[in-house]
Amino acid sequence: GSFKLSYYNEYKSYLSKMSEIEETFKRIMSNKGVIGVIAISHEGIPIRSNLDSTLSVQYAALMSELTSKARSTVRDMDPQNDLVFLRIRSKKHEIMVAPDKDYMLIVIQDPSTK
Repeated sequence: GSFKLSYYNEYKSYLSKMSEIEETFKRIMSNKGVIGVIAISHEGIPIRSNLDSTLSVQYAALMSELTSKARSTVRDMDPQNDLVFLRIRSKKHEIMVAPDKDYMLIVIQDPSTK
């Protein structure tokens, strides 16, 4: 009865999210200079990535920790505010993090190929 229906609706929602992630991946990967795209759960676990698993897990762990710290900082400064985007530029890469309600998207790109 209702358990099966609830499970089915949850599964449909999951499939919808996965196809949304897939579409987003294709769109982002078509941009020049994009090296990697990783979608991670709020627990910091990679859901989808075009990088090898070691690198995906490393980025997922470090970026979720940094994003969490950045979100706390934004909220500490103004409890009515929230983090919507995080951008880091180093000598070699530009890393962008977009937290979403269902997952977090991490994009790594080469800033010299714009």
